[in-house]
Amino acid sequence: MNEWQRLAMMSTSYRQKYPEGTRIELIMMGDDPHPIEAGTRASVQYVDDIGTVHCKFDNGRSLGLIPGEDSFRKLTSEEIEEERRESQQSQNENNCGPKLAL
Repeated sequence: MNEWQRLAMMSTSYRQKYPEGTRIELIMMGDDPHPIEAGTRASVQYVDDIGTVHCKFDNGRSLGLIPGEDSFRKLTSEEIEEERRESQQSQNENNCGPKLAL
């Protein structure tokens, strides 16, 4: 098997493991001049043909993570549910501001 075939097999595996919308948490970035802080969460956008996992981070940055070079993990269903509840609570708090009398 040549290198291109190996990368194609890896990218297929990563696409199955990290489909679009998968929530991940960054553990550590490898050699990056402007690393994203550990613990930052993101949503997977896509996996390219060489297996780079492209993500939109919650801090607004978009970056491709390289499995083996960068460390990250999928969030558990419990963590995703907690995020959903926190987001919903935050929205409710923002919508409960003072009401103006007419």
